[in-house]
Amino acid sequence: MIRDHEFGEVVVRHSPLAKGVRFSVAPSGRLQMSVPSHTSDFLAKRILNANRDLIREKVPLGNPETQRARDAKKKILMKKAKEYLPYRLEYYANLYGYKYERCRLSHAATRWGSCSSTGTISLNIGLMQVPEPLRDYVILHELSHLNHMDHSPDFWTEVAEHDPRYKEHRKKLKAFSPGV
Repeated sequence: MIRDHEFGEVVVRHSPLAKGVRFSVAPSGRLQMSVPSHTSDFLAKRILNANRDLIREKVPLGNPETQRARDAKKKILMKKAKEYLPYRLEYYANLYGYKYERCRLSHAATRWGSCSSTGTISLNIGLMQVPEPLRDYVILHELSHLNHMDHSPDFWTEVAEHDPRYKEHRKKLKAFSPGV
């Protein structure tokens, strides 16, 4: 990450596959530069300065103030999520006899949660912005993946055993966005 007087914080992604420099908008709304892995921050800043006009013209960036507001909101949601989601996950795991390895908090732009085959359950901090029954539905959904790593009829039967209103909750959840 480099700071720029015009573009705010710029995400620099070093990629061993990159043969040149590419500018885009990161999921956070910041300017993102993809550069070859050997590129120094000094060189990245020079490339940024040399391409200002092109970036202004071609890359649809938001306001740096908006980025800072989003970062502040993300920080607040992460704090709330740390205080709530792991304990709620543990509560339901104990209630229904599930065993998971660990709980991970994320801020993915498109997923409310996930469950890995190694037993890691990831929950999106954006869940702190939805009503509690919808949060519980996501937690129960991910716990059910510990027994069924797909969305088979058996999986949905298990979800329904723990949340009989899961279809309603699933539908209501679509009105929200997991991105922060």
